[in-house]
Amino acid sequence: MTETVLVSGCIANDRIAQRQLYDRYKTAMYTLAYRLTGDFDDANDVLQDTFLEVFKNIKQFRQQSTLGAWIKTILIRKAYHKRQKIKYFDLVEELPPEAASTNWYDENSNTEHLEAAILSLPEGFRTVFVLVEIEGYTHREVAKMLGIAEGTSKSQLFYAKKKLREKLLSMC
Repeated sequence: MTETVLVSGCIANDRIAQRQLYDRYKTAMYTLAYRLTGDFDDANDVLQDTFLEVFKNIKQFRQQSTLGAWIKTILIRKAYHKRQKIKYFDLVEELPPEAASTNWYDENSNTEHLEAAILSLPEGFRTVFVLVEIEGYTHREVAKMLGIAEGTSKSQLFYAKKKLREKLLSMC
C-alpha cells in the first residue's frame, strides 16, 4: 500500500489502513522513543501518544515530507515533553564551535557498550546526541524542535561525546 493510499485510508478512519500505518512505522519509532527516553515504559507511552496524535491530525499531513518524517517529528516532540516533565536539561555553558567537532567514536567499541553508554547519558545530553548523531538533524533543527538555543544544542552534544568517551573507556 502506498503512502498516499495509507494517508487517504487513515483520513477515512479505515481501521485496516490505520493498522498498516502503525505496523509500518512502529518499530523504528519505538527504537527512537527508547533512545530518547531511556526507559521502556516511557517509550511505550510516547509511541502510543504519537500514534494517537498522528491519527487525530492525519488530515493536516501536507505531504511536504515523507509520512515517516512527519511521524518522527511528532514522536520527538512527545518524547521531549515527556522527559521534560521529569527532568530539565543539564545546564552547561556555551562552548566555542571547534569544541563541538571532537572525534568521539572509537571503531573498536562494541555496539552493546555504545548503546548502554548512550542510555546512561543525562537526558539533555542523550536527547541532543540521538537527534544529531543518530537521526542526522542539524543543531538549528534540534534547537527549533526542543525550544533551546543552537549553542545549547552544540554544547550538549560536546558534553555528551565527552561523557560517552569516558564511559566507553571505563568499559574497556
